[in-house]
Amino acid sequence: MDWDWLLGSPLKIACIVVGAILVRWLAHRAIQRAVAAMEERPSRPQAGRAGRVLWQAAGLDSQRRHQRAATMGSILRSITTIVVFTIAALTVLAELGVDMRPLLASAGVVGVAIGFGAQSLVKDFLSGIFMIAEDQYGVGDVIDTGEAIGTVEEVSLRITRLRDANGVVWYIRNGEIIRIGNRSQGWSTALVDIPVAYDQPVEKVLRVLRDVVATLDHESPWKERLLETPEVAGVESVTGGVMTVRVIAKCAPNENFSVSRELRERSKVALDLAGIRGPGFSAYGPDSSAP
Repeated sequence: MDWDWLLGSPLKIACIVVGAILVRWLAHRAIQRAVAAMEERPSRPQAGRAGRVLWQAAGLDSQRRHQRAATMGSILRSITTIVVFTIAALTVLAELGVDMRPLLASAGVVGVAIGFGAQSLVKDFLSGIFMIAEDQYGVGDVIDTGEAIGTVEEVSLRITRLRDANGVVWYIRNGEIIRIGNRSQGWSTALVDIPVAYDQPVEKVLRVLRDVVATLDHESPWKERLLETPEVAGVESVTGGVMTVRVIAKCAPNENFSVSRELRERSKVALDLAGIRGPGFSAYGPDSSAP
């Protein structure tokens, strides 16, 4: 038996393969630990009422963090496996005496051709990776991509699927998204404009609306959706015989729509009970005429 040959190339190739497997295993272990740390790291609770409301939504935040960590872990493990075994394969070929220069030149030409042909696909994947890593948005968020506004239903490395208020499903390539407005991160704001007739007493209108927001702030389920006591900001505008009073409410994520509707309904009822007329109604009613 030729021991010199056996201790030569075959042993080196075996060491290369074993070394590649070991490096891959160590890299995957490190990635797994990093992903576990990312997944288990809780958000820092905020002080005050807003902090308590947001902290109650930690379950959703934990689920989203888990999804992001799992996706990033899968991407990193795949990249690590490809890089390690590619280097190992090239090293084995070099050990077998294969001339690597023509192979590398051919690979370069093929890579350039694929790059030109699939550059949009690569752009989509890279944008998806950065989007997930930076947690720009996730499933359940209401986002504005410029072309469409809706609730995110699915996020992948290549596309984002969202459904708008009309029920239309939009498939948007990640590489084509230039800007994103996320309406679901942190908190949302309900801006409610209440129109009343121009000649109504301002102080009375403000007093009625302050009573409305104070009542709303102490009733369930609205007090759980409000991060702060709603504010009656005052008269926003006076135009065309209409006086508009603005109410501002800081809400939990995605709760601004329901809070806005409730504020409008309660304000309408309270103003009617207080005898405060809306725009377009005379002092004698809509169907009456002055004597």
